[in-house]
Amino acid sequence: MTDMPQTGDKAPDFTLPAAPGETVSLSSLRGRPVVLAFYPADFSPVCSDQMALYQAVKTEFERYDAQLFGLSVDGVWCHRAFADSRNLRFPLLSDFEPKGEVSRAYGSYDPARGESRRNLFVIDPFGTVFWSFASPNGVNPGADGILAALEAMSAGVIDGGAL
Repeated sequence: MTDMPQTGDKAPDFTLPAAPGETVSLSSLRGRPVVLAFYPADFSPVCSDQMALYQAVKTEFERYDAQLFGLSVDGVWCHRAFADSRNLRFPLLSDFEPKGEVSRAYGSYDPARGESRRNLFVIDPFGTVFWSFASPNGVNPGADGILAALEAMSAGVIDGGAL
């Protein structure tokens, strides 16, 4: 298992499918905050609740110009069905092939389960990890930590000090 990138670390770049025939690269989003929400599996109860919560508070993320992404090892067609069934209107990135490669780079892959762990990252506009959180297995981490990190970033605060 790779350790999770910590505050101040350069966020590992990636290019992943966001939909059939469409990819997203982290480096293409420089200049704005990015929220990466790794989760185990589409359609599981906790994941469904977590992603639905993020959809419900999406306008709060947008107040900070933050781009939200859900990431799991499920394929793009599974993501599309999951997003449609839950009315999710933010990209779900497929870390399907090679399975879990980006999840591994973020210390968020569980090889015993073959899934992503439920880890959260807020990446600053310069591509640096501003905040991260590893949620216990089976626990919805909510959105408070993400929103607090986005607020601190917008206020120019990092670990209690100025940026």
